[in-house]
Amino acid sequence: MNMKSIFSLILMLALSVASSLACTNLIVGKNASADGSTIVSYSADSYGLFGELYHYPAGIHKKGTMVDVYEWDTGKYLGQIEQARQTYNVIGNMNEYQLTIAETTFGGRPELVDTTGVIDYGSLIYLALQRSTSAREAIKVMTGLVEEYGYYSSGESFTIADPNEVWIMEMIGKGPGVRGAVWVAIRIPDDCIAAHANQSRIHRFDLNDKENCLYSPDVISFAREKKYFDGMNKDFSFANAYAPLDFGARRYCEARVWSYYNMFTDRGSEFLPYIQGQSDTPMPLYLKPNRKISVQDIRQAMRDHYEGTPLDISNDFGAGAYHTPYRLSPLSFKHEGKEYFNERPISTQQSGFVFVAQMRSSMPDPVGGVLWFGNDDANMTVFTPVYCCTDRVPQCYSRVEGADYVTFSWKSAFWIYNWVANMVYPRYDLMMPDVRAVQSSLETTFSDAQEGIETAALRLWEKDPAKAKTFLTNYTELSAQSTVDAWKRLGEFFVVKFNDGVVKRVKDGQFERNAIGQPAPVIRPGFPKEFLEEYVKQTGERYLITE
Repeated sequence: MNMKSIFSLILMLALSVASSLACTNLIVGKNASADGSTIVSYSADSYGLFGELYHYPAGIHKKGTMVDVYEWDTGKYLGQIEQARQTYNVIGNMNEYQLTIAETTFGGRPELVDTTGVIDYGSLIYLALQRSTSAREAIKVMTGLVEEYGYYSSGESFTIADPNEVWIMEMIGKGPGVRGAVWVAIRIPDDCIAAHANQSRIHRFDLNDKENCLYSPDVISFAREKKYFDGMNKDFSFANAYAPLDFGARRYCEARVWSYYNMFTDRGSEFLPYIQGQSDTPMPLYLKPNRKISVQDIRQAMRDHYEGTPLDISNDFGAGAYHTPYRLSPLSFKHEGKEYFNERPISTQQSGFVFVAQMRSSMPDPVGGVLWFGNDDANMTVFTPVYCCTDRVPQCYSRVEGADYVTFSWKSAFWIYNWVANMVYPRYDLMMPDVRAVQSSLETTFSDAQEGIETAALRLWEKDPAKAKTFLTNYTELSAQSTVDAWKRLGEFFVVKFNDGVVKRVKDGQFERNAIGQPAPVIRPGFPKEFLEEYVKQTGERYLITE
């Protein structure tokens, strides 16, 4: 087999698992946030996914113009749909009206997948962002598109947010050759937080609350028809009917929601038995937090590995000598006829990109909407500001030099962040302090600069909106590129500091030298005490020094 064929095979294998147990969304209502913004986070966690910042320019289109639809996960051509008369600028997962849409796949009943549908979940997101100015309009657009063209994907949870409202919509198809989908959308109260992570979270809902609850007319009757439900309407649970809970949904998925609730409410211990399989009472769809939550709080929450909880994965044997809070895939494995599992935290190594969306009604849209964006997983990246008026993609966030999932480029943010991360994983405790120092410095710089940048942009907006948009686009580009440059320097620093398993001495940001200018003696850290104890236990007296 030639090299080209090998690469093609690798790519196909990668894409075939691209959507397995992926993604996390954290949600903050505007009255629950520290600054009055609505906040939504998203990690695109898929092996095979190249992390890039997408862009769809605004446009006016002739009647009869058609749009080709390709499945987001695989690139497979699905068909054509009619283009909207007007489309809006979209950068990443936010459009020029600050509308943000994110997702997690719950799968649900496999018999309800319609492989004849034209609209997959990824295309549905970006089509709705191009065609909608608010969350409610996006719900109407999304449900209308699948009704007209058919829904190709399995069950999906969507976060749909604008500066005033945040909704969770859950959707699943009706089976092969049956157009449309069954769905329900719930508005998250302004003073609450919510999350979803690859498991359907909408259980009972108020059929009479037309202001805060929307649903397809057949969402219950279809479940009855398929023998998924036979009770009273008031007792109907979307999750129970269309995505029955199993071990993976509870421990790999709902556990991430629990971790978020555990961080920002006082009810973590109450819900832990549900995660551990000792209770079947599900967690609420939303809760009031015990304090106001900032954008930085959510950035940090996206870096979570259950630290300090009963699910912490950084202190057992699987964490290795240097306590890495990551586990190799797959999530489960067999040994001597028994099956075991690895915890699946919010932060995971296979993320292609991650963002925290900040949407503010107190400002004009071009200034109020910020997509704090990063490549790789949140723990190993830096969130840089991408303003929703941005009309070009920073080169480092694109497929520069042909970069993709199997093509490396030193100019690609995706590859720079992954390069550094994969140096850190084996010696996590030794190297993370340096990661945190640079990461914190950069993010603090952007946070401190935000007020000044936006004040300048608002002044420009009053005089010339076009100049304000150009100013913010340039700032977006500068922030991204300067950060990737800094991260590349961090990687170069790591190659020197930690070369060959030793640690070079550093003082005031410089590698130390002796009085005659030669490199100072290295530090030989060896293995931590607890690891050496286990090492001796495993090897016995094989390495014992005897006279």
